[in-house]
Amino acid sequence: MQNKEKVKQDILDAFWSRHATKQFDPTKKISDDDFRFILETGRLSPSSLGMEPWRFLVIESEELREKIKHTAWGAYGKLPEASHFVVILARTKGDTTYNSDYLEEHYTHYKMLPEDVKRDYLTKVENFQRDDFQLLENDRAMFDWASKQTYIALANMMTAAAQIGIDSCPIEGFSYEKMNKLLQDEGLLEDGSFNISVMVAFGYRAKEPNPKTRRPFEDVVRFV
Repeated sequence: MQNKEKVKQDILDAFWSRHATKQFDPTKKISDDDFRFILETGRLSPSSLGMEPWRFLVIESEELREKIKHTAWGAYGKLPEASHFVVILARTKGDTTYNSDYLEEHYTHYKMLPEDVKRDYLTKVENFQRDDFQLLENDRAMFDWASKQTYIALANMMTAAAQIGIDSCPIEGFSYEKMNKLLQDEGLLEDGSFNISVMVAFGYRAKEPNPKTRRPFEDVVRFV
C-alpha cells in the first residue's frame, strides 16, 4: 500500500499540471494500453440511478476527423494533431424514461436486479423523473439530465489521463444541431437513441502552458 500522503500529493500534482491543451504534439501518440486505461475509467464512472447513459465514440477515421474539424469550431485546432479524439454521446428520452426497453434490459441483465427489486426500483425512477426533477414533459430536459452524467465520466477520464502524464481538452465548441446531423448521417446515433453531449481530445502538449490560476480555497469552499 502506497503512502497515503504520497498518493494525495501525486494526485494534486496531476491537477496542477493538467490544463485544457489547445495545441497537441502530432508526433506523440498515446499507447493502446494507456488509452484503454483512460476509457476504462470512463466506463467505470458513476451515473445517476446507475443508468450509464453514455457511449464513447473513439474517432479513428481520418475522414470523419476531418468532417468534425470543419463542423465543430472547438475541434478545429485539436484535429488532426490530437493523438485520440472522443465524442461522448448521451442517451435520449426514449432510452432513459423509467419504462424504456433500455432500462428494462439494463437493470435486468447488467445490474442483475431480481424482478421484484427491479419493479420497485423502476417505480422510484418514475417518481424521481416525474416529481423530483420534473423531467418527463420535456425531451431536452431529459437529455440534459443524461448529458450531465457523461460529464462525470469525462472528468474521470481527464483526471486519469493527467495522472499518467497525458494531456486533454474538453470541447463544447460546436453546434448541437450540426454535430448531431453529422453523426446521424454517419449512422452513429442508433436511430435516435443518442445525441452528442461533449467531446474531448487526448494527447501530449506541444508547449508548456501559462501557470495555473484559480480562485482561493477560502473563496470557493464554505463549511456550514
